[in-house]
Amino acid sequence: MNGPTETPPMSLTRIDTHHHIVPPSYKAWLARQGIAAGGRAIPDWSADAALELMSRIGVTRSILSVSTPGVHLGDDTLARRWAREVNEFAARVRADRPAQFGFFATLTLPDVDGALAEAAHAFDVLGADGVVLLASVRGSYLGDAAIEPLMEELNRRAAVIFVHPSELNAPPPPDIPPFAADFLLDTTRAAIHMARAGWLERYPHVRIILSHAGGFVPYAAERIARTCSERGDTAHGIERLRRYYFDTALSSSAYALPSLLAFADPTHITFGSDWPYAPAERSQHFAQLLDAYPLTPGQRRAIDHDNALALFSSPARVPA
Repeated sequence: MNGPTETPPMSLTRIDTHHHIVPPSYKAWLARQGIAAGGRAIPDWSADAALELMSRIGVTRSILSVSTPGVHLGDDTLARRWAREVNEFAARVRADRPAQFGFFATLTLPDVDGALAEAAHAFDVLGADGVVLLASVRGSYLGDAAIEPLMEELNRRAAVIFVHPSELNAPPPPDIPPFAADFLLDTTRAAIHMARAGWLERYPHVRIILSHAGGFVPYAAERIARTCSERGDTAHGIERLRRYYFDTALSSSAYALPSLLAFADPTHITFGSDWPYAPAERSQHFAQLLDAYPLTPGQRRAIDHDNALALFSSPARVPA
């Protein structure tokens, strides 16, 4: 597979696992503090605009998530309040259009107690499809032992975890916004950190989706694999990294897809748009690149629909 060929008919049954929701009150809260997201202004979101974009790129269902900076800006109490507010908003959107929308619940890390309480509410009361966790919060990554109680609970619930990058704990170079490169490094660091910590074996019931095709993970897997294994074993590190799921958000070009397809378990790739932080024309552009790429019919069904359907065929719940 060397690149695009004639574009096949667009899939009409895609499930988008990387679609962001922006509650108006949340946008206003961030705006009052002058906060952007990865170098971009916080966009508007509405269900009608979301459905229009979904129609344009062949998506029938989107799993909604709040993007960076999340809700923890340094104050546990405010983080708990805003996590509840954005999750209740997402649950109302899903209740209005259950066939079109699901949602990943926002938690309060690094406030672990708050995250445990909000996860329980999100799953048991709101019926969330999983949780979204930022790859890092002010330099603390997801392999940190401090959040093991949360991982234990998510494992008990067989939860889907969507890992989204955040800004690095250092300013970017001038004229290079964080979303351009720092986001990819942040996701890669989180993937290495969790793998190195042994969480993929210790918590085997969670399914972890890495944003943007895993950052640099597929391309650099052979290089980073030894770091992912506490015994410095390349094969062991590769085995750990291949347990992750990967979405195609902004990553379906003829340059990126060959690496992802060569590395990832074929049942572990899901479609992603990154709308509305990726403007509609960019989401549509990358969807068209995926349409044009010479996948087999089985690969296309798996990425567009089947792999996500298997992940979300039943809500997270406490195993019997």
